[in-house]
Amino acid sequence: MKFQVGDKVLLLHSNEEGEVVEIINKKMVEVEVGGVRFPVFTDQIDFPYFKRFTAKSKPSKIVKTYIDQLKKEISLPSNETEKEYGVYLIFFPVFNKDIFDDDIVEYFKVYIINHTSTAYLFTYELTYQKNEGFQLKNELLPGQDCYVHNIPFENLNDGAKISVEFTLKVPDKKKATHYETTIKIKAKQIFDRIEQLLLKQEASFSYLLMEHYPDKTENDKLDLGKLSAAGFHIYDASKAKQSTHPPRSVIDLHIDKITNDWKGLSNYEILSLQLKEFEKFYDLAIQHLQPNLIVIHGVGEGVLRDEIHQILKYKKEVKSFVNQYHPKYGNGATEIYFQY
Repeated sequence: MKFQVGDKVLLLHSNEEGEVVEIINKKMVEVEVGGVRFPVFTDQIDFPYFKRFTAKSKPSKIVKTYIDQLKKEISLPSNETEKEYGVYLIFFPVFNKDIFDDDIVEYFKVYIINHTSTAYLFTYELTYQKNEGFQLKNELLPGQDCYVHNIPFENLNDGAKISVEFTLKVPDKKKATHYETTIKIKAKQIFDRIEQLLLKQEASFSYLLMEHYPDKTENDKLDLGKLSAAGFHIYDASKAKQSTHPPRSVIDLHIDKITNDWKGLSNYEILSLQLKEFEKFYDLAIQHLQPNLIVIHGVGEGVLRDEIHQILKYKKEVKSFVNQYHPKYGNGATEIYFQY
């Protein structure tokens, strides 16, 4: 690579000068312009010396382009720049040399890019089986990207799982209250992605997080007058809608998370409410074909945990479940894996 950290460079599309602050890989570097850092492809920058030597003594009036007006360099391969194609998680591998002078991936720079016209709030969470995880809450504006963090390459062997929950920055009654997605990072898949990346001479690979934000789910309105006249009992649809909930990948069964009026309830009543809440979100997870579900039951005397484990033994959709130490929940949670 002809560029090194500290080199002064010229951004060809904006005529701005900046400085290389980090080498991401063979095709991309990170530059700083006016105190703002962002990634840029190496074919979009050049050394500024030719410009300086060939500049006229009395240059014509220059219209300044500020950094917040620059076109974002992170983009997914597409010729349809105006088309909305969703929200993506982007991995930029940063390479280094080993003792044999071969290129190896040292870590990944992770971004979330929003190629829609909607503004979101999001919660990003990375968890491992053994290592400490990472969480970030931020906003994602239309057509913008957000740097999340760096992931060491060796950590991807530790059962890495990424969960992202989106909500609308401006609430819409016609839209769902939230949208949640989960990606399980498998080492073999990452190796394959890197091989394809090098073969195609690309700078990054991506995962689709959300194609479009979902609408609020409502039952179609039907004329049930004839059924009612025939003696069938017709339930109030408005009350049914009040009981619907969006699915979740993590549910907390602590009684204070379920109801505010729990004081004065007996242990049996509390347990019944907790099991009812578990069944509700278990059924939602099955309906939405979730790959897994984490149930936070706490430690205590283990009564709720044992009841849930006993139920899971007879659920045909359950591939396996495990109650082991979790970096975030300790030993107070059970993770359920489904099969369909």
